Amino acid sequence: MVSDHGLDVVRAYMGHVQDNAENAVRRVIDALESGRAEVRLDDGAKVCVSITVDRLTRSAIVDFSGTSDQRPSNFNAPSSVARAAVLYVFRCLVGGDIPLNEGCLKPITLIIPDGCFLNPVEPAAVVAGNVETSQLVVDALFAATGRLAPSQGTMNNLTFGDEARQYYETICGGAGAGIDSEGRGFAGHSAIHTHMTNSRMTDPEVLERRYPVRLGWHRIRSGSGGTGAFPGGDGSSRCLTFLEPMTVSLLSSRRVERPFGLNGGGAAQPGQQRLIHANCETEDLPGLFSVEVAAGDAIEIDTPGGGGCG
Repeated sequence: MVSDHGLDVVRAYMGHVQDNAENAVRRVIDALESGRAEVRLDDGAKVCVSITVDRLTRSAIVDFSGTSDQRPSNFNAPSSVARAAVLYVFRCLVGGDIPLNEGCLKPITLIIPDGCFLNPVEPAAVVAGNVETSQLVVDALFAATGRLAPSQGTMNNLTFGDEARQYYETICGGAGAGIDSEGRGFAGHSAIHTHMTNSRMTDPEVLERRYPVRLGWHRIRSGSGGTGAFPGGDGSSRCLTFLEPMTVSLLSSRRVERPFGLNGGGAAQPGQQRLIHANCETEDLPGLFSVEVAAGDAIEIDTPGGGGCG
Protein backbone atom coordinates (compact mmCIF):
# COMPACT_ATOMS: atom_id res chain seq x y z
CA MET A 1 0.00 0.00 0.00
CA VAL A 2 2.85 2.37 0.76
CA SER A 3 4.37 1.62 -2.66
CA ASP A 4 1.06 2.22 -4.42
CA HIS A 5 -0.26 5.20 -2.46
CA GLY A 6 2.61 6.70 -0.46
CA LEU A 7 3.35 6.67 3.26
CA ASP A 8 1.45 9.89 4.04
CA VAL A 9 -1.76 8.60 2.45
CA VAL A 10 -1.54 5.25 4.27
CA ARG A 11 -0.97 6.99 7.60
CA ALA A 12 -3.85 9.34 6.93
CA TYR A 13 -6.28 6.50 6.25
CA MET A 14 -5.10 4.64 9.36
CA GLY A 15 -6.14 7.78 11.21
CA HIS A 16 -9.46 7.95 9.36
CA VAL A 17 -10.32 4.36 10.40
CA GLN A 18 -9.65 5.13 14.07
CA ASP A 19 -11.50 8.46 13.91
CA ASN A 20 -14.54 6.73 12.45
CA ALA A 21 -14.52 4.12 15.23
CA GLU A 22 -14.13 6.82 17.87
CA ASN A 23 -17.11 8.77 16.50
CA ALA A 24 -19.21 5.59 16.36
CA VAL A 25 -18.53 4.87 20.05
CA ARG A 26 -19.26 8.49 20.98
CA ARG A 27 -22.68 8.10 19.35
CA VAL A 28 -23.24 5.02 21.51
CA ILE A 29 -22.25 6.97 24.61
CA ASP A 30 -24.73 9.72 23.64
CA ALA A 31 -27.54 7.17 23.97
CA LEU A 32 -26.33 5.56 27.23
CA GLU A 33 -27.22 6.35 30.81
CA SER A 34 -24.75 5.97 33.64
CA GLY A 35 -25.09 2.60 35.34
CA ARG A 36 -23.54 0.07 37.65
CA ALA A 37 -23.57 -3.71 37.92
CA GLU A 38 -22.15 -6.49 40.05
CA VAL A 39 -21.56 -10.07 38.97
CA ARG A 40 -20.41 -12.78 41.37
CA LEU A 41 -18.15 -15.72 40.75
CA ASP A 42 -19.10 -19.09 42.17
CA ASP A 43 -16.50 -18.65 44.95
CA GLY A 44 -18.19 -15.45 46.16
CA ALA A 45 -15.79 -12.97 44.57
CA LYS A 46 -17.42 -10.15 42.63
CA VAL A 47 -16.83 -8.08 39.52
CA CYS A 48 -17.99 -4.52 40.17
CA VAL A 49 -18.23 -2.01 37.34
CA SER A 50 -19.67 1.46 36.97
CA ILE A 51 -20.10 3.33 33.69
CA THR A 52 -20.24 7.11 34.14
CA VAL A 53 -21.35 9.04 31.08
CA ASP A 54 -20.22 12.64 30.45
CA ARG A 55 -22.67 14.20 28.01
CA LEU A 56 -20.57 17.34 27.55
CA THR A 57 -17.43 15.55 26.37
CA ARG A 58 -19.30 12.55 24.91
CA SER A 59 -17.05 10.25 26.89
CA ALA A 60 -17.39 7.61 29.59
CA ILE A 61 -15.45 6.31 32.57
CA VAL A 62 -15.52 2.53 33.05
CA ASP A 63 -14.45 1.87 36.63
CA PHE A 64 -13.91 -1.58 38.13
CA SER A 65 -13.34 -0.25 41.67
CA GLY A 66 -14.89 -2.52 44.29
CA THR A 67 -13.91 -5.69 42.44
CA SER A 68 -12.62 -8.38 44.80
CA ASP A 69 -8.93 -8.86 45.49
CA GLN A 70 -7.00 -11.35 43.42
CA ARG A 71 -7.96 -14.95 44.02
CA PRO A 72 -5.95 -17.94 45.29
CA SER A 73 -7.51 -19.83 42.35
CA ASN A 74 -6.73 -19.40 38.64
CA PHE A 75 -9.71 -17.12 37.94
CA ASN A 76 -7.49 -14.02 38.00
CA ALA A 77 -7.38 -12.16 34.69
CA PRO A 78 -4.62 -9.89 33.37
CA SER A 79 -5.87 -6.32 32.89
CA SER A 80 -5.72 -6.84 29.11
CA VAL A 81 -8.69 -9.23 29.44
CA ALA A 82 -10.90 -6.58 31.04
CA ARG A 83 -9.71 -4.05 28.47
CA ALA A 84 -10.61 -6.44 25.66
CA ALA A 85 -14.04 -7.01 27.23
CA VAL A 86 -14.69 -3.24 27.32
CA LEU A 87 -13.64 -2.95 23.68
CA TYR A 88 -15.89 -5.86 22.73
CA VAL A 89 -18.98 -4.52 24.54
CA PHE A 90 -18.79 -1.01 23.11
CA ARG A 91 -18.05 -2.41 19.64
CA CYS A 92 -21.21 -4.56 19.97
CA LEU A 93 -23.26 -1.53 20.99
CA VAL A 94 -22.12 0.36 17.88
CA GLY A 95 -24.07 -2.12 15.78
CA GLY A 96 -22.68 -0.84 12.50
CA ASP A 97 -20.04 -2.47 10.35
CA ILE A 98 -16.77 -0.90 11.48
CA PRO A 99 -13.31 -2.48 11.80
CA LEU A 100 -12.30 -3.33 15.36
CA ASN A 101 -9.50 -0.92 16.30
CA GLU A 102 -8.01 1.27 19.01
CA GLY A 103 -10.24 4.20 18.09
CA CYS A 104 -13.15 2.46 19.84
CA LEU A 105 -11.48 3.06 23.21
CA LYS A 106 -10.46 6.71 22.71
CA PRO A 107 -13.67 8.09 24.34
CA ILE A 108 -13.32 5.71 27.31
CA THR A 109 -11.26 6.09 30.49
CA LEU A 110 -10.62 2.67 32.04
CA ILE A 111 -9.94 2.19 35.76
CA ILE A 112 -8.85 -1.25 37.02
CA PRO A 113 -7.43 -1.13 40.57
CA ASP A 114 -4.07 -2.83 41.14
CA GLY A 115 -4.30 -6.08 43.05
CA CYS A 116 -7.90 -6.90 42.21
CA PHE A 117 -8.46 -10.15 40.34
CA LEU A 118 -8.89 -8.19 37.09
CA ASN A 119 -5.43 -6.66 37.53
CA PRO A 120 -3.46 -9.15 39.66
CA VAL A 121 0.20 -9.12 40.60
CA GLU A 122 2.64 -11.99 40.32
CA PRO A 123 2.49 -14.89 41.01
CA ALA A 124 -1.26 -14.95 40.39
CA ALA A 125 -2.59 -17.91 38.40
CA VAL A 126 -4.55 -16.71 35.37
CA VAL A 127 -5.44 -19.68 33.16
CA ALA A 128 -9.21 -19.28 33.78
CA GLY A 129 -9.09 -15.51 33.41
CA ASN A 130 -9.37 -15.46 29.63
CA VAL A 131 -11.82 -18.34 29.24
CA GLU A 132 -14.08 -17.82 32.26
CA THR A 133 -13.63 -14.45 34.00
CA SER A 134 -13.82 -12.64 30.66
CA GLN A 135 -17.37 -13.93 30.21
CA LEU A 136 -18.45 -12.56 33.59
CA VAL A 137 -16.82 -9.18 32.91
CA VAL A 138 -18.81 -8.90 29.67
CA ASP A 139 -22.02 -9.77 31.53
CA ALA A 140 -21.29 -7.06 34.11
CA LEU A 141 -20.59 -4.45 31.44
CA PHE A 142 -23.74 -5.20 29.45
CA ALA A 143 -25.84 -5.19 32.63
CA ALA A 144 -24.39 -1.78 33.57
CA THR A 145 -25.50 -0.40 30.20
CA GLY A 146 -29.02 -1.77 30.78
CA ARG A 147 -29.00 -3.34 27.32
CA LEU A 148 -28.45 -7.06 27.83
CA ALA A 149 -29.09 -9.61 30.56
CA PRO A 150 -26.24 -11.99 31.41
CA SER A 151 -25.69 -14.95 29.14
CA GLN A 152 -24.45 -18.32 30.38
CA GLY A 153 -21.27 -16.60 31.62
CA THR A 154 -18.96 -19.56 31.04
CA MET A 155 -17.29 -21.47 28.23
CA ASN A 156 -17.81 -24.89 29.87
CA ASN A 157 -14.23 -25.89 29.01
CA LEU A 158 -14.22 -29.68 28.67
CA THR A 159 -11.05 -31.68 28.12
CA PHE A 160 -10.38 -35.39 27.97
CA GLY A 161 -7.51 -37.60 26.92
CA ASP A 162 -4.84 -40.13 27.73
CA GLU A 163 -1.11 -40.41 27.00
CA ALA A 164 -1.75 -40.62 23.25
CA ARG A 165 -4.77 -38.39 22.60
CA GLN A 166 -6.09 -35.05 23.86
CA TYR A 167 -9.29 -33.19 23.10
CA TYR A 168 -10.72 -29.81 24.12
CA GLU A 169 -14.07 -28.15 23.44
CA THR A 170 -16.24 -25.35 24.76
CA ILE A 171 -19.95 -26.07 25.11
CA CYS A 172 -22.71 -23.66 24.11
CA GLY A 173 -25.39 -22.29 26.43
CA GLY A 174 -28.10 -19.65 26.63
CA ALA A 175 -27.81 -16.01 25.54
CA GLY A 176 -29.37 -13.23 27.58
CA ALA A 177 -32.42 -11.28 26.47
CA GLY A 178 -32.12 -7.54 26.03
CA ILE A 179 -33.10 -4.21 24.54
CA ASP A 180 -31.86 -2.96 21.17
CA SER A 181 -30.81 0.57 20.23
CA GLU A 182 -34.41 1.39 19.24
CA GLY A 183 -35.73 0.41 22.67
CA ARG A 184 -37.29 -2.84 21.47
CA GLY A 185 -36.92 -5.98 23.53
CA PHE A 186 -35.62 -9.26 22.16
CA ALA A 187 -35.35 -12.81 23.46
CA GLY A 188 -32.07 -14.63 23.92
CA HIS A 189 -30.98 -17.44 21.61
CA SER A 190 -30.71 -21.00 22.90
CA ALA A 191 -27.71 -23.34 22.80
CA ILE A 192 -25.30 -20.87 21.23
CA HIS A 193 -21.72 -19.79 21.87
CA THR A 194 -21.82 -16.30 23.37
CA HIS A 195 -19.44 -13.38 23.74
CA MET A 196 -15.85 -14.42 24.34
CA THR A 197 -16.29 -18.02 23.20
CA ASN A 198 -16.51 -18.11 19.44
CA SER A 199 -15.14 -21.58 18.71
CA ARG A 200 -16.98 -24.13 16.58
CA MET A 201 -17.63 -27.57 17.99
CA THR A 202 -16.29 -30.72 16.35
CA ASP A 203 -18.83 -32.51 14.17
CA PRO A 204 -20.12 -35.68 15.89
CA GLU A 205 -18.96 -37.88 13.02
CA VAL A 206 -15.42 -36.50 13.21
CA LEU A 207 -15.35 -36.69 17.01
CA GLU A 208 -16.45 -40.32 17.10
CA ARG A 209 -14.11 -41.33 14.28
CA ARG A 210 -11.00 -39.84 15.87
CA TYR A 211 -11.61 -40.53 19.57
CA PRO A 212 -12.90 -43.52 21.55
CA VAL A 213 -16.13 -41.72 22.55
CA ARG A 214 -19.78 -41.77 21.57
CA LEU A 215 -21.97 -38.67 21.63
CA GLY A 216 -25.17 -39.78 23.36
CA TRP A 217 -26.93 -36.48 22.78
CA HIS A 218 -26.47 -32.75 22.41
CA ARG A 219 -29.79 -30.99 22.78
CA ILE A 220 -31.43 -27.81 24.01
CA ARG A 221 -31.93 -27.81 27.79
CA SER A 222 -35.55 -26.70 27.71
CA GLY A 223 -36.72 -24.41 30.51
CA SER A 224 -33.24 -23.35 31.62
CA GLY A 225 -33.50 -19.77 30.34
CA GLY A 226 -34.82 -16.92 32.47
CA THR A 227 -38.49 -15.96 32.20
CA GLY A 228 -39.79 -12.54 31.22
CA ALA A 229 -41.57 -10.57 28.55
CA PHE A 230 -38.51 -11.52 26.52
CA PRO A 231 -37.16 -14.85 27.80
CA GLY A 232 -33.51 -15.75 28.01
CA GLY A 233 -32.13 -18.49 25.80
CA ASP A 234 -31.94 -22.06 27.04
CA GLY A 235 -28.67 -23.82 27.70
CA SER A 236 -27.72 -27.18 26.23
CA SER A 237 -27.29 -30.74 27.49
CA ARG A 238 -24.38 -32.81 26.18
CA CYS A 239 -23.48 -36.41 27.04
CA LEU A 240 -20.29 -38.24 26.08
CA THR A 241 -19.74 -41.96 26.69
CA PHE A 242 -16.11 -43.13 26.83
CA LEU A 243 -15.09 -46.41 25.22
CA GLU A 244 -11.65 -46.47 26.86
CA PRO A 245 -10.27 -45.17 30.19
CA MET A 246 -9.66 -41.42 30.04
CA THR A 247 -8.96 -38.41 32.23
CA VAL A 248 -11.83 -35.91 31.94
CA SER A 249 -11.73 -32.33 33.28
CA LEU A 250 -14.13 -29.40 33.34
CA LEU A 251 -13.34 -25.72 33.93
CA SER A 252 -16.59 -23.78 34.24
CA SER A 253 -18.56 -21.05 36.03
CA ARG A 254 -22.18 -20.31 36.91
CA ARG A 255 -22.69 -23.57 38.77
CA VAL A 256 -23.66 -21.72 41.97
CA GLU A 257 -24.50 -18.20 40.80
CA ARG A 258 -27.36 -17.87 38.31
CA PRO A 259 -27.38 -15.54 35.28
CA PHE A 260 -29.73 -12.81 36.54
CA GLY A 261 -32.46 -11.06 34.60
CA LEU A 262 -32.76 -7.48 33.35
CA ASN A 263 -35.60 -5.06 34.16
CA GLY A 264 -37.49 -7.61 36.22
CA GLY A 265 -36.72 -10.61 34.04
CA GLY A 266 -36.12 -13.97 35.68
CA ALA A 267 -32.77 -15.59 36.41
CA ALA A 268 -31.64 -18.56 34.35
CA GLN A 269 -30.78 -21.99 35.69
CA PRO A 270 -27.13 -22.59 36.62
CA GLY A 271 -25.13 -25.37 35.03
CA GLN A 272 -24.74 -28.87 36.41
CA GLN A 273 -22.80 -32.01 35.53
CA ARG A 274 -22.66 -35.63 36.52
CA LEU A 275 -20.71 -38.83 36.02
CA ILE A 276 -22.85 -41.76 34.88
CA HIS A 277 -21.05 -45.02 35.63
CA ALA A 278 -21.30 -48.00 33.33
CA ASN A 279 -23.57 -49.66 35.92
CA CYS A 280 -25.95 -46.65 35.62
CA GLU A 281 -25.09 -45.22 39.04
CA THR A 282 -24.79 -41.41 38.89
CA GLU A 283 -22.47 -39.07 40.73
CA ASP A 284 -22.95 -35.28 40.79
CA LEU A 285 -19.79 -33.34 40.03
CA PRO A 286 -18.74 -29.74 40.82
CA GLY A 287 -18.15 -27.14 38.12
CA LEU A 288 -14.40 -27.64 38.48
CA PHE A 289 -13.40 -31.29 38.31
CA SER A 290 -10.89 -33.78 37.01
CA VAL A 291 -11.92 -37.45 37.11
CA GLU A 292 -10.72 -40.78 35.79
CA VAL A 293 -13.41 -42.55 33.76
CA ALA A 294 -13.55 -46.23 32.83
CA ALA A 295 -14.79 -47.75 29.60
CA GLY A 296 -18.58 -47.40 29.53
CA ASP A 297 -18.69 -44.35 31.83
CA ALA A 298 -20.38 -41.17 30.59
CA ILE A 299 -20.15 -37.46 31.45
CA GLU A 300 -23.30 -35.36 31.13
CA ILE A 301 -23.03 -31.56 31.18
CA ASP A 302 -26.01 -29.20 31.39
CA THR A 303 -25.00 -25.62 30.59
CA PRO A 304 -26.59 -22.47 32.04
CA GLY A 305 -29.28 -20.48 30.30
CA GLY A 306 -29.42 -16.73 29.75
CA GLY A 307 -31.27 -14.18 31.88
CA GLY A 308 -34.71 -12.90 30.87
CA CYS A 309 -35.72 -9.29 30.23
CA GLY A 310 -38.87 -7.46 31.34
